[in-house]
Amino acid sequence: MTYSEAVDYLYSSRPPFHLVGAAAYKPGLENTLRLMAHVGNPHEKLRAVHVAGTNGKGSTSHLIAAVLQAAGLKVGLFTSPHLISLTERIRINGVPIPEAEVAAFVEQNRAFLDETQPSFFETMTAMAFAYFVREEVDVAVVEVGLGGRLDSTNVLTPILSVITNIGFDHTEFLGNTLPKIAREKAGIMKPGVPCVIGESHPQTMNVFLERAQECGILGDGLETTDCRIWFADQCGYLRSRRLREAPESELKGNYQEHNLQTAYVALQVLRRPTPGPSLRGRELFLISKEDIREGFAHVCSLTGLRGRWETLSEKPLIICDTGHNSHGLQYVAKQLKELPNPRVWIIFGMVNDKDTDVVLRLMPKGNKYHYIFTTPNTQRARTAEEMLVLWHSLPTWEGTESVAIDSPHEALSYALQQADAEDAIFIGGSNYLVGEAMKIVDS
Repeated sequence: MTYSEAVDYLYSSRPPFHLVGAAAYKPGLENTLRLMAHVGNPHEKLRAVHVAGTNGKGSTSHLIAAVLQAAGLKVGLFTSPHLISLTERIRINGVPIPEAEVAAFVEQNRAFLDETQPSFFETMTAMAFAYFVREEVDVAVVEVGLGGRLDSTNVLTPILSVITNIGFDHTEFLGNTLPKIAREKAGIMKPGVPCVIGESHPQTMNVFLERAQECGILGDGLETTDCRIWFADQCGYLRSRRLREAPESELKGNYQEHNLQTAYVALQVLRRPTPGPSLRGRELFLISKEDIREGFAHVCSLTGLRGRWETLSEKPLIICDTGHNSHGLQYVAKQLKELPNPRVWIIFGMVNDKDTDVVLRLMPKGNKYHYIFTTPNTQRARTAEEMLVLWHSLPTWEGTESVAIDSPHEALSYALQQADAEDAIFIGGSNYLVGEAMKIVDS
């Protein structure tokens, strides 16, 4: 079986969530556990950091992985979705899984996959864990796919759990209030496993504290106990310094400050500052301050992370960002308003299960901004015309030029024809649109 045949099989027999949405979602861990047992229960053999959250979990996962790499460890990284190639989801020290490994996994396990019909994400999770175990990684950083409690990755018992933040996304699966969503995310917290919460919120804090009580991980301080829950934005000795030890990061989005803070606290929980045995019997890693500086400064280079306020071209300035819901795009909208360029061309598309109305209200308006609505390449996409109609339904859109161009390729060509060298072009609203734009610009 070739790699392209394996990918065709995975997409056709069990279409992924990023293409078909809810139809791909299989809540529960029973099928995942059956699949794990079939491939040798790799989830029981991994030392892992497990990362959930509404937004920022991908960036935070990459930041943690980059620092662990800088510390000399062999680090597996499992994230989703991919932007260009499926192999991006599974990396070791920044190198994607070889295409031959994907083909071999599907070919060797095809009969079982046909019989049990796991979801695309369940299959990718088993593939990642088996690959990490076979390659003997020192630690794996594993990003939750959707939610937490019922996510396929939650078969893990990690050495640290991380929950970045709670916002409204995938409400049809996770609930329509912040406490309900928080309970689903809190499902990754395990008895005896420390947990870092990135951003505290009055509506969700008690949810996490109650779950911490159930797991026996309430404590009184980073230095006095290993096993507890920390709220990263309330860690006093860290909050006062606000990452003064960290240098400029390759991650340029303003919203990355939250992710840097969360990753920093997580690394402090994992960190053994001097050589010697692990403290109080808990497994720690020898991580220096320089490792943290190096990892944060070169996170994209070390891990292959892309699409986070990434500059694709200089003249005109072309920027893309994978923010795709109101919780994430509120920061992107603010940063767009701060761009000094005389005109900003915004190529924008979204999928139909996101809070599009709220997002469009957040986006900047005025004669400086020129919107080109387009259709991401997925069955879940809102069409360019639908986006334009929604935009025109806003009371504040007048005075902001806007057009609909269905093809992302034609939308980018139009922007490049219209933009001067001093203008900026932004591409965002959907991971799939960003991935398509990268293919076009990179070629």
